[in-house]
Amino acid sequence: MARESGNLSIHTENIFPIIKKWLYSDKDIFLRELVSNSCDAISKFKRLVSVGEAEADSGTAYAIKVVVDRDKKTMQVIDNGIGMTEEEVRKYINTIAFSGAQDFIEKYRDKTDDAQIIGHFGLGFYSAFMVADRIQIDTLSFEKGAKAVKWIGEGSGEFEMDDSDRTERGTTVTLHMLDDSLDFLEEHKAREILNKYCYFLPFEIFLEDVTPDRKKDKEKDKDGGGPKPLNDTHPLWLKNPKDCTDDEYKEFYHKVFLDFNDPLFWIHLNMEYPFNLKGILFFPKLKHEFETIEGQIKLYYNQVFVADNIKEVIPEFLMLLKGTLDCPDLPLNVSRSFLQNDGYIAKISSHITKKVADKLISVFENERENYNRYWDDINPFVKYGCMREPKFFEKVKDIVIYRTIGGDYVTLKDYLERNKLKHENKVFYVTDEKQQAQYIKMFKDNGMDAIVLSTMIDSHFITFLEMQEKSVKFSRIDSDISESLKEAGDKSSQAFSKEVGESLEKLFKEALANEKLKIHVENLKSASVPAVIQLDEHSRRWQEMSRMFGGADMKNLYPEEQTLVLNRKNPVIQALLRLKDREEKKEDVRLICEQVYDLAAMSHKQLDPPEMTRFIERSATLLEKLAGINML
Repeated sequence: MARESGNLSIHTENIFPIIKKWLYSDKDIFLRELVSNSCDAISKFKRLVSVGEAEADSGTAYAIKVVVDRDKKTMQVIDNGIGMTEEEVRKYINTIAFSGAQDFIEKYRDKTDDAQIIGHFGLGFYSAFMVADRIQIDTLSFEKGAKAVKWIGEGSGEFEMDDSDRTERGTTVTLHMLDDSLDFLEEHKAREILNKYCYFLPFEIFLEDVTPDRKKDKEKDKDGGGPKPLNDTHPLWLKNPKDCTDDEYKEFYHKVFLDFNDPLFWIHLNMEYPFNLKGILFFPKLKHEFETIEGQIKLYYNQVFVADNIKEVIPEFLMLLKGTLDCPDLPLNVSRSFLQNDGYIAKISSHITKKVADKLISVFENERENYNRYWDDINPFVKYGCMREPKFFEKVKDIVIYRTIGGDYVTLKDYLERNKLKHENKVFYVTDEKQQAQYIKMFKDNGMDAIVLSTMIDSHFITFLEMQEKSVKFSRIDSDISESLKEAGDKSSQAFSKEVGESLEKLFKEALANEKLKIHVENLKSASVPAVIQLDEHSRRWQEMSRMFGGADMKNLYPEEQTLVLNRKNPVIQALLRLKDREEKKEDVRLICEQVYDLAAMSHKQLDPPEMTRFIERSATLLEKLAGINML
């Protein structure tokens, strides 16, 4: 061909500034685009071979090679795909934004389909000008009689075309790198990018560093074999779920997410209608609750990595999981980084939500023991999903379970029926099994049960449930002294309790120097407990919410309502009644009252440092008195 030069025909004004500053937000995307284009070229050729429009080379494997040379400041992306003719180079390269993939589909409409072609050999190619000031293409078309073509383009928009010395079908793209992009020529950097974006491409990818002073055959096997591809050409999500083993799922999980813990279980998505979607969602085992803040859902487009955790496709609550999703029907723009067509995306998101709910229901109904075992890890995710996605809540609300203080797992319905509280619809719960151990013991001693709600999300979740199930009320175990914990008494004992109550109330208010303290006296079934503190559920929740979000102090709007419940059956309380009028025991009575209060307080909160210091000193004083004389 005669040597040709000219200026690029641009369909979009000032295209290079747009490419560099807006269209591609990350410079490393250039390598994804070039390798993806090579993958497209091979896909096109392979498809034409399958329909008899081209002949394959015998014994030649389809492959893509990336070659870096630090000395020459070049990077090459080489493929043995369909190649381009002189006319196609003018059409696809000289005219920016003309889609080679679309033209290919039109030409072979009856023999192929667009689902097999992922690329836009146009703007995607020009992303390379983010890192190179000069690009050379050497290409030879598969068509018989075609001549090899060389194209050289400058970042200024000027180009030259001439004959190439390439002798094999395919394309070589050579980038002459800008000085500020030379780090991409480091083998480890190039490998990192290829692993990130191209790890699951369907054709083998090889990386070679030919820089003279570092030219080492790093890809050789230890036994002297040939170079190994960087990628896995057959990702597990493309297999039929029934053909996958548990070990394969676990191995895939470890490899992709670098998590050496096995996942709890997984969901394998495999559908072709109403849209093409494949993938695997893993429920990870969490070592700590804070790990639930963010998972990692990798989104792919025909095995090309697009991005992590794209909120438009992945329902927000699923971000707590780990997984891979491959959706060739995603309406991506040319950079493959931004989504279009919100309505379509919403359908994909809704379908994923449904599949996750169906999987949870299946495990609950068919593997209940495993479901119970998984619950401590998955419950923050399920609860968050219920609050964020109404349709998800409707599907899973009956399989939300709760661990009881007895150690088993029950649904809300199970709990209400088991405790014969259905007429009240009251659910007692525990937030800290160690801190609230005294209340738990009282419940167990009296045959009562409570559920454990110990995660950060639970306070929000029970408020959400009370709004959905308006007849159900949740009460923390220290917020209500249930009638089941009290002794039934006759009228004379009730009258005596009122007299005793007034006397003890005066005694404790004086000893604690707290006139605002509410005091009740009850005949609790358990005589071993001198007193407990009862906290108003409503005010306590507001206080906790204020502290959690660092908002305005709620103490003035919702002051903590605290009641000291004294147990008249307890020997210490009975002794106080006998000692309260003895002047010589006044100091001892004060110490005992303070000790009873602190012991009750310690059952629902930690004492602050000054309170703990006084408690320890007081305990020592009481022990000294007990060792010296019989106070009572």
